[in-house]
Amino acid sequence: MNRPLAVLRDLWESVAIYLPIILMGVLALGTYWLVRNTPIFGPPRPALPVLHKPDYFMHNFAVKTFDATGRLKNELFGTEGRHYPDTDTLEISNARLRAVDPQGRVTVASGNRALSNSDASQVQLFGNAIVVREAGTDATGHAVPRMEFRSEFLNAYTNTERVSSNKPVTLIRGNDQFTGDSMDYDNYDGVLDLSGRVRGVLAPAAAKPAR
Repeated sequence: MNRPLAVLRDLWESVAIYLPIILMGVLALGTYWLVRNTPIFGPPRPALPVLHKPDYFMHNFAVKTFDATGRLKNELFGTEGRHYPDTDTLEISNARLRAVDPQGRVTVASGNRALSNSDASQVQLFGNAIVVREAGTDATGHAVPRMEFRSEFLNAYTNTERVSSNKPVTLIRGNDQFTGDSMDYDNYDGVLDLSGRVRGVLAPAAAKPAR
């Protein structure tokens, strides 16, 4: 037999003896690698609580809200704004709100600080809070005098045209002035509810000219 072939045959026979052991070693190494690299599926981790921390800031900003027809409903201004994702609220320094109702009447509100929801339909005003509703006419065409609310806290609802406060408040309606320890005013129903120590000063009506 050819010498090289004989050498190869002897080498193969020697290797064949240890081939099962080699294959078992390769399989063991492969199994070990799979175990180390296979992800372990445990129970789902509970969601981390959302912290009450702002996720973005705004400076010297204005935010506008429109209705479904594209009509401007309100504008919210401030020197600094901080958005909190857990409550979806905007905290504003030196806040000013300008709201316009469907009849075109304008309401302006301001405060040292404000807290607004996402669409400015509820704005809480803190510190030197003022809400002014300009004079105009109601749905029946009757004249409505200018109204002004002043307090250290006012809660303004722009969609439902309500103003409330659990702090002492001053209301100026035309030439008349009222004070109370708390207040709830509903412009739709034309109802004012003053509670606590209520006082009022009614200005005399202007005399009608003689005929």
